[in-house]
Amino acid sequence: MATTLTSSRKAARRAAGLTFDSGRPAWKEPASPLYSTIKAIIIGAITLTIVIPILLVVSTSLADDKQLIAAGGYVLWPTNPTFAAYEAIFSGEFMFRALGVSAVITAVGTFLALFTTITMAYATSRPVLFGRPVLLLVLFTLLFAPGLIPMFLMVKQLGLLNTLWSLILPSVFAAFNFVVMRSFFMNIPTELIEAARIDGASDFMILRKVVLPLSKAVIAVVGLFYAVGFWNAFFNAMLYINDQTLYPVQLVLRNYVVQGGSMAEAIGVATNPPPQSMQMAIVVVALVPILVVYPFLQKHFNKGVITGAVKG
Repeated sequence: MATTLTSSRKAARRAAGLTFDSGRPAWKEPASPLYSTIKAIIIGAITLTIVIPILLVVSTSLADDKQLIAAGGYVLWPTNPTFAAYEAIFSGEFMFRALGVSAVITAVGTFLALFTTITMAYATSRPVLFGRPVLLLVLFTLLFAPGLIPMFLMVKQLGLLNTLWSLILPSVFAAFNFVVMRSFFMNIPTELIEAARIDGASDFMILRKVVLPLSKAVIAVVGLFYAVGFWNAFFNAMLYINDQTLYPVQLVLRNYVVQGGSMAEAIGVATNPPPQSMQMAIVVVALVPILVVYPFLQKHFNKGVITGAVKG
């Protein structure tokens, strides 16, 4: 009776495409055609929601005036592509200077942020006396962020207004990234640390020779988070920077979207391409550096993004 019932259940599940007769567990079996089709449709829909906006931005930046007017302002595929918008924004030195400012801020800020986060995360991950109070202070900032006015007054009192340091130092530490890195450091086997200490290694040497080589994945992920944050930041520049020669590229994009033609004159545009093409061209220029860097970190990102999710 039990054998007959089991056979009927297998037959029903086989008819529904839920299992096979190879003797392997169901989760190791090839997916049914219906499941594969549904998964492909869902993944395809998600892919289109990501690709179409990017294609819209790039196509609009390459479209000419006539096609933009006919399409109502935005183009999905340019029939007569032109680089007039890119030639316009790079006709003067303003955009090159803005890209240089953003590159300096991102490089210096990411280095200092990683140095601060790594050293503090390692120190608080070890059983030391001051580790817990420092950890509590950092976690406190996750619940209560400083206000806008106190931050501005602090930057002003430190004499950082109209300097690139005003765009770096206020964002040089992120509590979330600190928690992620500290969790990773705590999962490093204690035996490795103790063996290095028995061999006479100092804490700095242990961090440099043992911990960092094992932490490439999480460092790549946290570094990417910091780099994207510094590159995309414009609000601090809008608050602390009045000198246009210190504008990062994201603030140039924001000002052009808000001010339009007056900003085009300010950045020294020689020609007069359509405003939509100019906006999308600046968006593309602002996106390209991150898109170029990401593939080199992808292998580490895939591993480091699930850091601490599985123990054992």
